Amino acid sequence: MSDWPPKPENEIKNSHPPTAQQPTGNEWKLLEKAVLASVEEQRRARRWGIFFKFLTFAYIFILLVIMGKSCSNNSATAVTSSSHIAVVDIVGTIAADKQSVNSENTIKSLRKAYEASGSKAVVLNINSPGGSPVQSDEIWQEIQYLKQQHQDKKLYAVIGDTGASGAYYIASAADEIIANPSSLVGSIGVIMPNYGVSGLMQKLGVEDRTMTSGENKALLSMTQPVDPAQKAHVQGVLDNVHAHFITAVKQGRGNKLKANDPTLFSGLFWTGDQALKLGIIDRLGSMNTLKRELKVDKTVNYTIEYNPLDSMLGRMGTAVGQGMASAVSQQIQSEQSTKLQ
Repeated sequence: MSDWPPKPENEIKNSHPPTAQQPTGNEWKLLEKAVLASVEEQRRARRWGIFFKFLTFAYIFILLVIMGKSCSNNSATAVTSSSHIAVVDIVGTIAADKQSVNSENTIKSLRKAYEASGSKAVVLNINSPGGSPVQSDEIWQEIQYLKQQHQDKKLYAVIGDTGASGAYYIASAADEIIANPSSLVGSIGVIMPNYGVSGLMQKLGVEDRTMTSGENKALLSMTQPVDPAQKAHVQGVLDNVHAHFITAVKQGRGNKLKANDPTLFSGLFWTGDQALKLGIIDRLGSMNTLKRELKVDKTVNYTIEYNPLDSMLGRMGTAVGQGMASAVSQQIQSEQSTKLQ
């Protein structure tokens, strides 16, 4: 049948262009994967960019620190080659931690002081109430060795405000001990602080439920009454450590100890004036009087101290390593995820 004359509804119908074919479900998935892969690639690029910027900053910072230390070491070498008095500080509490006077750093400092070509004498600059008997004895032992190796260099101990307990333990190894008339010197004894709160706990209604394996494991517990046998054992331990202290002082001071006073090793301390009469020190004076006596004006401090910057650099190195490991791990996981898709 002829379509003539044309009908209006046919003209309107035929005037619309053919519609595009809609994507199927599989095509949508492929398109989505492509977009997500592009986004992930951009994220990965940003992460690597941030990581490498941080790595560059850390490298530059460490390089500057190394250059600074190198310059300071060069200048220190020039100073230590000239005639001087080598000083090692025993200042503050003696303990094993890095922030206190510890045997590791002190021994390193003493070795450098003795080995320096320009050092005419070595001085222990002491201002300490004492501390760990173990750390003190390790320093004392090393001093005895270094004195044998460097018999041409005399060791002096110069006490400031305080040279007591473990600090005096170390000082006793010196060839001469010098102190101010008002310095506090001595305290040759051992202490183990302990407190009992069992009565207070009963008043507060607190019950001690401590469990042990070994009848003496709760030795000197603050929450239990003191056992006489345990107390005697601990006293024996303290007496033994005290005997080591006394032996070291007698060996270091020799015949210089002028008094047989039983209070000498009782834990008492004295002023510099009083200590001189007991033979605990050799004479009164200071670093300045020693410099005039030795006719050496220059002093060089060899003390190795705790450096927060070194600790920070160590943490930074750890952080860089962890950051690199994290970035590599994320990269591997991302690649594996892409392969699985």
